[in-house]
Parts: sequence; C-alpha cells; structure tokens
Amino acid sequence: MLERETFSDFAHDNRLTRENPRELNEKCAVFGIFNKEAAMMTNMGLFALQHRGQESTGISVSDGNKIRTRKAGGLVAQVYNEQDLVKLEGLMAVGHNRYGTSTKETAEKHAQPVLNESQTLALVHNGNLPDTTKLETFLSEQGIPSDRLNDSEMMHAAIAYFVDRGATLEDAVWEAVPYFTGSFSFLAMDKEKIVAVRDQRGIRPLSIGLLNGGYIFSSETCAIDMLGAKHVRDVAPGEMVIAPKDGGLFSTNFAKGEQRLDIFEFVYFSRPDSYLLGQNVHIVRERFGEALWEENHVRGDIVISVLDSGTPAAQGYAAASGIPYRDGLVKTRYAPRTFIQPGQDQRVQAVRMKLNPLKEVIEDKSLVLVDDSIVRGTTARAIVALLRQAGAREVHMVITSPPVKFPDFYGIDTPRQSDLIAAQRSRDEVRRFIGADSLHYLSFEGMVRATGLPESVFSTACFTGIYPIDIGKRKQEISFHPQ
Repeated sequence: MLERETFSDFAHDNRLTRENPRELNEKCAVFGIFNKEAAMMTNMGLFALQHRGQESTGISVSDGNKIRTRKAGGLVAQVYNEQDLVKLEGLMAVGHNRYGTSTKETAEKHAQPVLNESQTLALVHNGNLPDTTKLETFLSEQGIPSDRLNDSEMMHAAIAYFVDRGATLEDAVWEAVPYFTGSFSFLAMDKEKIVAVRDQRGIRPLSIGLLNGGYIFSSETCAIDMLGAKHVRDVAPGEMVIAPKDGGLFSTNFAKGEQRLDIFEFVYFSRPDSYLLGQNVHIVRERFGEALWEENHVRGDIVISVLDSGTPAAQGYAAASGIPYRDGLVKTRYAPRTFIQPGQDQRVQAVRMKLNPLKEVIEDKSLVLVDDSIVRGTTARAIVALLRQAGAREVHMVITSPPVKFPDFYGIDTPRQSDLIAAQRSRDEVRRFIGADSLHYLSFEGMVRATGLPESVFSTACFTGIYPIDIGKRKQEISFHPQ
C-alpha cells in the first residue's frame, strides 16, 4: 500500500468491445476541477472540449458527503441546463465527453462518469485498452462479472474492488493500475479527492491548471485557458497525481514513464489553441502546410482548406507558395465532425450537412485542397465531388500527414485495417477513388520535423505500425506489410 510520505508536493511547480471491435472504441475528453462553482466550471470546460466527443456527456460533483451526477446522450449544450447545474452542488467535480461508435441506446448506457451503486466513486477515462485479458482475469478471480462491461467500466470495477476493502482512493488506483494494458488518461473521484493518472507512455494528453487556488485537470489546455486559469504542467507519463479537497497536490510514479504522445493529436484531434508538449497546435499545423509546399510544390489558382483542422496548414501552404488562400468552403457550425460519425453512410451525409462550396470563389479554378488526413476515403471523395459540382476545374489534394495504414488501438476510431484505404490501395488508386486530379501526402519525416519535437516523444502507430504499448492479441488483426 502507498505511504503518504512517498508523495512529493509540487503545488506551485511549473464485451462489447471485445466481441465487436468497432462498437465502443472511443476518443474522449476528461475534465476535473476544485471550485466553489464546480458544476458550472465543468460544464464550461466540457464545452471547450466538445470536439473530442459528441456522443454523450456527464458531470459528477462531490460536496464532501455525496456525489451527484447528470449524464445523458447528446452535446454539452443539449444535456445541461441551469437547473441541472444548480442541483449539482459541491466544490469538486469530474466530467466527460464521450465519442463512441455505437447507437444512441449504447451511448446512454455507457455514458461517463462511471459510478458504483453507492454513488461513492466516479471515473472518467480517455483512451482505450486494446488488451483486457489481465484485467478480465483479475475481475473474474474476484467474482466480478465483466462480460457486459467496456474497458472504462472494468477499470472502475477494479478500483472499486480495492476501495470496498478499505483502501484509500490513491491506494486503490495504485493497486488496480497494473491490470490496465493500453492508453489511459483518467480521473477518479470519491467524496474527498480527485486522482489523475496517465499511462506510462502518455499517449493521451492530460494537463493541470490552477484557478483561484483550486486545481484543474483537462484533456487539453484550451479548456484551462478558457476559464482564465494558469496552465501549471502536464501529468507526466506513468504519474499519479492526488488532489485532496483540503488543498495541495501530491504525486508519485506508478511506472517508469517514457513520453509517446499520439502524433494524431497534432494532425487532427486537438483544438488549434491548445498546447501539446509546449508546442501550439495551430503553429504546428501551419508548419505542416509549409512542409507540404517544400516537399511537393503543387500549384493551383487558389489554396482552400477542409475546415477546420486543415485551415492552419492551408494558410501555411499559401504563405510558403505565394498562392492566394481563399475560403472555398463554408461550414455549418453546428454540424458534427465527420470523422467521428458512427457509420460510413452517416459520414457522407454529414459532409453535405457540414460543408457548402462557395461557387463564386472556386468556379473554373484549379484548387489546392488541404486536409489533415485520409482515413477511409469516403469523406475526401464527397468533398471533391462537391467542389467539382460547384465548377472547380481541377482539384489537387494535399494531406498534412502520411498515409494512415495501421489501426489505432489507443482510442481513435480506426479499429480495422480493412477500413483504412491507404492500407488497401496504392496512392494512385486512392487518388482515383476520391476523384482528385492529384494526391500528395506530407512525408513522415516532414510531419515529425514540423512539430519541432523529436520522433522519440511520439506514438506514430497509425503511420508506422509501431505500438509503444502492447496490443496483445490485436496484433493478429494486422498486416505489417500493407499496400
């Protein structure tokens, strides 16, 4: 068991998934805070993190005696109203936005925070455990059924097991973590404290902020900034941070950490105003665009972007090439992100709901179209078709990342290699499928160089097939010699 003396105070230092791999893989947001208006602040934090998950949302608040929770399927603005937040009384809270690949019924059932029957332990999780064998075995040995639990719910069950036997929250987490094989940035909260934990490779981001003496934990720094708080530092890989209700912050390492942030956070997922490993996401994406021009020199009449993550790169490409940047597509601001729609038919329809071409801008023009990635190819195909229908003479597609050829088992919705078009087809076959006049990817070396960071700090599994945390039996699903 942990001894409190092992912690160092740094208070002011700077089966559903296993049976159907598509159903519940998720990429989510977590948020936690100590504040006299904890529920309201968590609502604001989750709103800032809405891009990380749009399927369901939830908030649990502790007043020191009781944990109250509100969670449901839908967006943050849809789920919470002022009356809901007033009822969530307390000085500390954890919240979650969930992205899954499931039905609305499943979204409601598996919405987080995960809670026990006594409502004394809440958990919110960002990431995915590709191999739950060790965790399932442990739960089975304790007589805890896990066949209807997803990975987050099994993690909660393991922690709850130790809490129910008298362990403090931090001791329970310490005992349970060795059974978690995969990526996790999670927050666990009981009536008196919040514990923040990040896996030993730090694949998913998790930052610490400070506001009026109270601490904040957030998947991205943008939520910390939005609240007017100070970004203190990130939770380190392999670190457990304990924040008790009476103040202070304590830390210990449960494993030797080695930073391997998922580089896809820079490419697509994170908000442009967030910082990752000290680098501003917007600036890095601009450098992606500059590097694309340096490597390919694709010319056209104007440069346009696939909104929103392609825009900084398009601006960088235009600045480096001297080709004018224009807004060629208009975005419906309240349409869902197409990458995180449950099925391919919904993705294609969502493109038409989300983007509308400006005919006067693109008609009879040769376009350099900048996007962040091609995963399945269906979205790119729909966008190219829209532009041609609007009168574009040529469409040259340039991508700010290399071909995505491998599944990401750490939380992104690419669970089957057969879904990845670049793993199944040559570059020219992909070009023909999406209907572009030419197709150009940023090289792997160019992508890494543009981050301003060494390759060694990243997980690049989607591009290289190198998985920094064991994926267990899931290796059997992969061809390491794709197209």
